[in-house]
Amino acid sequence: MFVSPGRNVETPLVGVWRLGIKEIFVLQEETPSGVKADREPGNKRKRWPPWNALSARHGIIAYLPIIIAAILMFYGASWQLFHPHTDASRYQCYALTFWLGSHAVKLLQPTQCYFISSSAMIAAPLHMLPIEYPPLTLLIFSLGLLAPLAYYQVAFALWMAIAALLIFWILQRFGPRGSALTFACYVLVGAYATAEGRFDLVPAGITLLCVIAAERKRWSIAYITLAVAVLLKIYPILFLPALFIAEQRDAGRFSTPQATMTLRTLPRELWQTLRGFRRWQWKHCLMFLGVLIGVTALFALLNAQGAGESQFSYFANRPMQIEASGSSLLWIATLFGFPARTVYTFGSLNIVSPLDNAVSLLSSAAFALGCLYVIWLQWRGKLNMVQACIALLLVFIATGKVFSPQYLMWVLPLLAYAYPLDLLWFPYWTLISLLTTIIYPYLYTRTPQITSVYRVPGFLEIVGLRDGLLVLLTLAFLFNWLDIRERKAIIAAPVNLS
Repeated sequence: MFVSPGRNVETPLVGVWRLGIKEIFVLQEETPSGVKADREPGNKRKRWPPWNALSARHGIIAYLPIIIAAILMFYGASWQLFHPHTDASRYQCYALTFWLGSHAVKLLQPTQCYFISSSAMIAAPLHMLPIEYPPLTLLIFSLGLLAPLAYYQVAFALWMAIAALLIFWILQRFGPRGSALTFACYVLVGAYATAEGRFDLVPAGITLLCVIAAERKRWSIAYITLAVAVLLKIYPILFLPALFIAEQRDAGRFSTPQATMTLRTLPRELWQTLRGFRRWQWKHCLMFLGVLIGVTALFALLNAQGAGESQFSYFANRPMQIEASGSSLLWIATLFGFPARTVYTFGSLNIVSPLDNAVSLLSSAAFALGCLYVIWLQWRGKLNMVQACIALLLVFIATGKVFSPQYLMWVLPLLAYAYPLDLLWFPYWTLISLLTTIIYPYLYTRTPQITSVYRVPGFLEIVGLRDGLLVLLTLAFLFNWLDIRERKAIIAAPVNLS
């Protein structure tokens, strides 16, 4: 059993749920003294053979879940493998135009690289960088070029299947028992049609390595892997404060406030922490910045604007995406006379409304407050490194103005690592994942016109339900409702069939 440190007090509701789950999955015998037999030192464990093989650290059967998941995900993405307007097709455009120059768009279908040709840019080889992605992603995008151009998306899907397999192996090797199996279930249900058509599994896997390295006090590896993750996708920059606080606390150079801190003693406790900044370890943080700035500078020599500025302006200027939590507010506002319409811009379906600036400002304020509260909790010692990273991701997704289906992949490895087969997390997150898969690809493909997808019966309702569940989960995690931050494994003991 993999148990996190700290108090684990169950509410009556959690106790009933826990008892019901254990009756299904766990058969335990008690000794006359009332102590669970499987927890006695030296007691020989007997497990249900199929489950023992699936949850083992080694063996072919242990890898069956991710192999089956990879095959099913390939089938889930098969309908778009030769479509000219998918995320992977954009990756192909970026990779080709980087290595061969802007004229390389002529090698593909006329409309595939419309977002590049419409900009009327003429660039020499090695000068065309992605508009919305950090330039280091070109290394990932170029992997598909090892296959013939017509089979680029097929090859890319295979590479992402390998990425899923590597994450599974990392969890098998370094995670608690059941974490790899949990990841296989999550990625199949929540990323059925997106895992092998997007590159998000790569930064998600690298952030998992960062967290594992931090837990093992390998701070150099943790900071370097975090820098690489940021160079592939900007969102991992959220983890930097959590990593920094964890390092300082481990070195004993970070003052932790008293548990009985009040508003009156808060300024003194805060000053006590900040005044010790000269004692903090800065070497690894500077290493992180050095890697980040160094790689970005290399690409800036090729294209100064495309090395960083274009990605931030791309995100700042895009409107509210139709699946974001704030979109529900805009749709509700239409009942009170504020019109809203859908537009396909920035590579996604978005909502334009007179209130979009106000809702965007509200979302940004909620995001800032959420991040500050997470740092506050970690400062007070109520969150460890893994929990802080999960909380930051939940806050970012729940309050962001964009919620694409692939965003779930950012959280999956960390949730599987922190809460393997957890009796609260597993069913709840599986439900969120299932609703996300229903939204995309099922509901999105019910109409030939993407701007009319909101008219598909149930679309707005399911999006609102999914977003509401995610917001509720985020609040529950921040305030630890039902002790949700504690590990409560479904498989807490071996199954005894004798």
